[in-house]
Amino acid sequence: MVENFLGLDKELDETAILLQLALEEEDQSVIREVEEKLDSIEEHIRGLEIQRVFSRPEDIGDAIVEIHAGAGGTEAQDWAEMLLRMYLRWAERESYKSEILDTLPGEEAGVKSATFSVEGEYAYGKLRAEVGIHRLVRISPFDANARRHTSFAALLVYPSADDEVDIQINDAELRIDTYRASGAGGQHVNKTDSAVRITHLITGIVVQCQNERSQHKNKAMAMKILKSRLYDLELQKKREEKDNLHKDKKEIAWGSQIRSYVLQPYQMVKDHRTNCEIGNVNAVLDGDLNRLIQEYLMMDARDNEGV
Repeated sequence: MVENFLGLDKELDETAILLQLALEEEDQSVIREVEEKLDSIEEHIRGLEIQRVFSRPEDIGDAIVEIHAGAGGTEAQDWAEMLLRMYLRWAERESYKSEILDTLPGEEAGVKSATFSVEGEYAYGKLRAEVGIHRLVRISPFDANARRHTSFAALLVYPSADDEVDIQINDAELRIDTYRASGAGGQHVNKTDSAVRITHLITGIVVQCQNERSQHKNKAMAMKILKSRLYDLELQKKREEKDNLHKDKKEIAWGSQIRSYVLQPYQMVKDHRTNCEIGNVNAVLDGDLNRLIQEYLMMDARDNEGV
């Protein structure tokens, strides 16, 4: 982190010298180059500033993400798959490692639900800014009359429980079911009961995994997801005990969307918590999420400082 700040300081000095030369020579092309450099430095500074808002011990770690399609059949399921692609593209942009752990395909298109992991420094800290309901407005590609449709999908994020996290799971508290993995058909559908569903009887938490061919691997991955869910539950309890309720999770309810993505009749992404608006919807859907994430985290930090 210190090296980052020293590097930025050096860049600013070099840019100041470049600007002085450009002004002396009245070279507009170099002035434009200076403006681009300053924009890049400012973006870098914002990224470093965000790190100060990561006050929770779990923020620095990996994340388990779930996406669930809302009511609306194929429309909502297609939107859930669009969100899945958006976050996987974001993870790629951030040089994070991501892996799809489980998907439940839609009947015609999209996914009913998807679970994936994101591994990298501050993956959970950043992605917790995305928890809530995401709303899409567009002309439906599935509507022969080309009418405008509104679709919803919910996103949940849990801190990944690594080996250092002490979460005790009693086998007697588990119900483990196996079933045949679903898919598009043909050779991609397992002929054996390799998919695994685990129910934690005490909390009612249900997790499943079917992406691996091996039942053993699916069970191991499902246990990892369950451990992360229980870890998150434990963290919530601790925060509630300190009267610092996990507002993000409380807001997950249909009709209380955190963000709207409008493709028709105009193009706009708006975060309803921060009022941040971005006109380039395609860029956002391609994973350009950092401004939205940063705006929320900074607002959340200010709110918590004022409590």
